[in-house]
Amino acid sequence: MKRVLITGATSGIGLQLAKDYSADGWDVTACGRNVIALLSWSKGRDNVTVLSFDATDSSATKQALMQNETPFDLIILNAGTCEYIDHGEVDVSLFRRVFDINLFGVLNCIEALQSNFQQGTHLALMGSTAAYLGLPRAEAYGASKAAISYLARSLSVDLENKGVTVSLISPGFVKTPLTDKNDFDMPMLVTPEEASESIRHGLAKKKVEVHFPKKFSYFLKFLSSLPMAMQLALVRKITRKA
Repeated sequence: MKRVLITGATSGIGLQLAKDYSADGWDVTACGRNVIALLSWSKGRDNVTVLSFDATDSSATKQALMQNETPFDLIILNAGTCEYIDHGEVDVSLFRRVFDINLFGVLNCIEALQSNFQQGTHLALMGSTAAYLGLPRAEAYGASKAAISYLARSLSVDLENKGVTVSLISPGFVKTPLTDKNDFDMPMLVTPEEASESIRHGLAKKKVEVHFPKKFSYFLKFLSSLPMAMQLALVRKITRKA
């Protein structure tokens, strides 16, 4: 039986992935801070193990993850958060909160798990299409996901000799408790079920990047390929109309 570890499995994309991999017969280790939420959906699923810890706490992460001596076939580091800033006013504590989860939480998990990386290990990091462009109010979130994008690409090169595959997951807007808080239009919004299907399909093919929905992500990729001055002009025009 193949083994998958998924962080942020209490809600949204992580929860749906955990349910779907479990239904597909995988041995699932579902991780999150809210043990009650984890137990509420995993009850009766013999192939699901629950681990409750705070990924921003390096010691707690190591204590939870280093107990697993059997290597995982697939590791999906999905836990994350989003906070927006207003009028370009930088709030360092806000940036720190976002980076602690979106970047350092991922790094804490990698550090705890890397001793069990082996030939065939597949590591997937949750990025975002927000990393493709500079978007208003998304300075903290977008910067953290841009860091994840760079991390995934660098690790892909460095871990290749160990036989480890690294994939970057770049979703567009997905309907989750996190995006339910957004106070703006979210074009081409997809359901967690649709997101899980796209992610599982892409990871099964060992894609370097899994991005979706395609029309949305390719449009942003196209904009990101333009000269920066043109990118900024188009983003200003699009967001003012929204």
